[in-house]
Amino acid sequence: MTTLRVMGIDPGLTRCGVGIVDALGGRRARLVQAHVIRSAAEDPLDQRLLTIARGLRAALEEFGPDAVAVERVFSQSNISTVMGTAQVSGIALLEAAERGIPTAQHTPSEVKAAVTGSGRADKKQIQTVLMKVLRLDAAPQPADASDAVAIALTQLWRGGGPVALDATGGARTSAQAIWARAEREARRARERSTSRQ
Repeated sequence: MTTLRVMGIDPGLTRCGVGIVDALGGRRARLVQAHVIRSAAEDPLDQRLLTIARGLRAALEEFGPDAVAVERVFSQSNISTVMGTAQVSGIALLEAAERGIPTAQHTPSEVKAAVTGSGRADKKQIQTVLMKVLRLDAAPQPADASDAVAIALTQLWRGGGPVALDATGGARTSAQAIWARAEREARRARERSTSRQ
């Protein structure tokens, strides 16, 4: 059986959340990984973006998601925060596209509604649902990692459009997508082989 793996990304210049989940059918899922990629505030912008890009690249290569979901940038009063978030979002979308991985974007209110049923839920409510759905003793930390997991779950439960997979688990027919899928399947076969030892 083909398992759908989704990587959620909560874009941020100081802390970029990354959450990877595998679909188990229905509204069930398994947490694969949750972490943050950090960049130092005192570093020049180009170096900070490079740090985030390298971290995202490494996560995409290691976990081989079938789809990537990124939180959509929305208006905030602090323009520098919006700019940094938008720049990191662009990097995430580009890194996925270069690997033939389909992408989607979800607003914060869409994520809250998908995970908790309310577009006004707070972080604690989201984390409580994550713990229940993923059968965790504690929510992923820091909060950026939990947010990324919630974004991945949103894609699993409400995704559609360009990220929808066909019956064989394929997202696109391009040579790049076929190669990427073969790489993911080989990586998962190695993971299964290692876990049996």
